[in-house]
Amino acid sequence: MESIVEEISAVAKDVAADNKVELVHVEILGSKRDSVVRIYIDKPEGVTLDDCTRFSHMIEAVLDARDLIPGTYTLEISSPGIERQLYSISDFERFNGELAKVALLSEVEGQKNFVGHIRGVEGSTIEFEDRTKGMVSFDYSQVKKANLKIDLGKELRGGKARNK
Repeated sequence: MESIVEEISAVAKDVAADNKVELVHVEILGSKRDSVVRIYIDKPEGVTLDDCTRFSHMIEAVLDARDLIPGTYTLEISSPGIERQLYSISDFERFNGELAKVALLSEVEGQKNFVGHIRGVEGSTIEFEDRTKGMVSFDYSQVKKANLKIDLGKELRGGKARNK
């Protein structure tokens, strides 16, 4: 399945560029005979239903023409949402200064789960200011799952973040 995801990602990246949206992530769920292909797209001002519909029609035509997916499949095109998952080291770079939740594979300073602000990326090392531990560093390879969190304080102040 991994090679199929890579092939779909390559196709989706081209379709995303044609549609002036960012390809965020591709995943395949379910079985080989009846799967769900979920593709997340985004753009700075947020994606609309029209963006998803247009992208869906274009990618579906290419996927069907190339017959990349064995069996039947359901195609889902979606925004990553306001608390989007961070899928790559470049996501950590892009969202530097933002509030996030990070779960690690192994403990750092006696803790596996952190909530705080991304403070920087140096190579594969992420600098993170946790609400309880303060500044911690960990390698991206240790990240089990990470996602942005809604920063209510920032939202209530009209979008101006403090501690950036």
